[in-house]
Amino acid sequence: MKNTIISISLAATLTAACALPMLSGCASMDSSNQKSLLAASGFKARTPQTPKQHELFNSIQPYHVQRASINGKVFYVYKDEKNGIAYVGGEAEYQRYHQLAIQQSIARENYEAAVMNRNTAMGWYGAWGWGNPYW
Repeated sequence: MKNTIISISLAATLTAACALPMLSGCASMDSSNQKSLLAASGFKARTPQTPKQHELFNSIQPYHVQRASINGKVFYVYKDEKNGIAYVGGEAEYQRYHQLAIQQSIARENYEAAVMNRNTAMGWYGAWGWGNPYW
């Protein structure tokens, strides 16, 4: 019973530690994946049209989700410098973006764990098969 509780708390701690980079702006994701997550979350792709929009666009750090506020309204912007597009969304879109990023991170971790388990199992059990004498 105690080992199960320790295992669960360890798994929760590791999941939280791995999800932390996702919560800090998702800088580790490649830009195409991040743009897909933003679009799926409801962010709108906008191309700067006016000189003021170009000035704002040029002042934003590229490839990072950033929080901004105008007249008390909060919104989030992601600058795709290469394509000259800004992805803009509100609080609801940003929260959905975080949910999708965390889900994707967990799915990636589960996949990597399954691959490692398979490789480990093949190392142990496959080693004893016919034609694989490791002694």
